[in-house]
Amino acid sequence: MKLLVEKVQILSMANHQLPYEGNIGIEDGNIIFLGDIPESFKPDRTLNGNNLLAMPGLINAHTHMGMSLLRNYADDLPLMTWLSEKIWPVEAKISKEDIYYGSLLSMAELIKSGCTTFRDMYFQMDEVAKATELAGLRANLGQGLVGFSDPSLVGFDQVRELYNKWHSKAEGRIRIEVAPHAPYTCSTTYLTKARDLAMELNVPLHIHLSESVQEINDSLSNHEMTPIALMDSIGLFDAKVSAAHCVHLQEQDFEILKKNNVSVLYNPSSNLKLGNGFAQVTKMLKCGINVALGTDGASSNNNLNMLEEIHLGALVNKGVEGDPTVLPAYQMLEIATINGAKALGIEKMVGTLEVGKKADIIFIDLDKSHLVPLHNLVSMVVYSAAASDIKHVICNGKIIMENYKITTFDEREVIQKVKQLSEELIKRVNE
Repeated sequence: MKLLVEKVQILSMANHQLPYEGNIGIEDGNIIFLGDIPESFKPDRTLNGNNLLAMPGLINAHTHMGMSLLRNYADDLPLMTWLSEKIWPVEAKISKEDIYYGSLLSMAELIKSGCTTFRDMYFQMDEVAKATELAGLRANLGQGLVGFSDPSLVGFDQVRELYNKWHSKAEGRIRIEVAPHAPYTCSTTYLTKARDLAMELNVPLHIHLSESVQEINDSLSNHEMTPIALMDSIGLFDAKVSAAHCVHLQEQDFEILKKNNVSVLYNPSSNLKLGNGFAQVTKMLKCGINVALGTDGASSNNNLNMLEEIHLGALVNKGVEGDPTVLPAYQMLEIATINGAKALGIEKMVGTLEVGKKADIIFIDLDKSHLVPLHNLVSMVVYSAAASDIKHVICNGKIIMENYKITTFDEREVIQKVKQLSEELIKRVNE
């Protein structure tokens, strides 16, 4: 289908280009022009871009989609207590159906807050892939590998099966990667096998690193190295690695991350809520480290609202550093778009609005009282916009939300189903 978006404000996020008014042509899932309409282009459908800002779909670079069933279940607890006493016992009882509908619920939230791509690390990823295919989103999916509960290495076979079944499927929207949970749940031997698998399949590796003070202290006590230095010593970074959190870094850690082209996945809400502190994002960026943005799961955030994450991420660093000039609005949007695409290894496809790239585009309704006057559209997105301002969402050239309504599945049906399933899940845990 040929789709024309007519007379819209365009924030391309390419080459620091400022917003401008123009037209967008889409054909076969790709952007074929930006600006003037070629005489030869005859659209099958036209969207009116009046009072709208078009920009690249946001990229949630670290989340756990099925955890939406545990939203508001366990809060105000330290990370390891939260995991070991609350989250892991429930996850032991979670079903395929739970994961499928929990993931769809998360996808509804992502779409409605302007996110077109996500990276997921969780269980039953075949169910997440099915939900992704239905929802019309783009995703990097990694079966969560927990070494201490996988002595026979069955998890690696599951990853291969997932890769063979889903990699580059759903019109190319789904990519499979390797996702060992963390150094404190996986032995170094297990992690090197995970690295080998990622390199064998030629896919990224996604892991949690240096999230809490306890994790750092335990690593120093057990290995006389920080988690990042430990991963460097075993050659984990020979693969294309993205490390979630990286809140507590020693000086050498910055150099290790830079040297190995590791992307850091910044999760400000989760880090704050779990009391883990403030990632040194501005220092990472100055060192040349690629920093992307994530929400983490809905049980540690407790939402998947990427616009809220953008807003908070920008403000936190200004406050912590006592400098209002750090992490300016445009740079924060880069973190949520093109940097996320780089972290996922899909920057040639998405992350900016450019001719030849995939048409992953969100449209912000500018006709809202809290957005007017429109002095600076970039600042408006970062400091003023809300999820409720996202009017249309296009992913891979397909309209997956129009006039605030998701078009690919019944959101109300999913909400009701998750209410039922979450109650049944907790009953199973308490039996």
